[in-house]
Amino acid sequence: MFNHPTDVPILVLTEEQSWQLLSSAELGRLVLIVGGRPDIFPVNIAADGRSLIFRTAPGTKLAELSVNEQVLVEADDFSSEEGWSVVVRGTAERLETSQEIAHAESLGLHSWVPTLKDFYVRVTPTEVSGRHFLFGPQRERELGEGSDSA
Repeated sequence: MFNHPTDVPILVLTEEQSWQLLSSAELGRLVLIVGGRPDIFPVNIAADGRSLIFRTAPGTKLAELSVNEQVLVEADDFSSEEGWSVVVRGTAERLETSQEIAHAESLGLHSWVPTLKDFYVRVTPTEVSGRHFLFGPQRERELGEGSDSA
């Protein structure tokens, strides 16, 4: 997937690499904070250039977004050998115009749950960070490593 040295289990991704992974992601976790209380929701997502789109129905997500538009979206994937995680911090806004909605509908965003989700929301990032992980056995601690005795 990436030029990842095998002796380095965690690779910090560039923004370009992070968007490459997000372009294939279909599920993310939306984090909202209102009144100091965090909420997290699974959402089906689609990358649209350098932003993310998700659909929702009237309810908690839309209500909380009207109070605090600052959000975090995390997407990830893994196999038996490797995994990745990308975090997008940004501002969420409900799409309002017919042109915006038609464009969002053209992205092929599908919901896992067969409920009506008439509202589209765009997350415009202020920060994107990603990590790629190589899985394997935990390495043995070397004598003196991580202890106060030398």
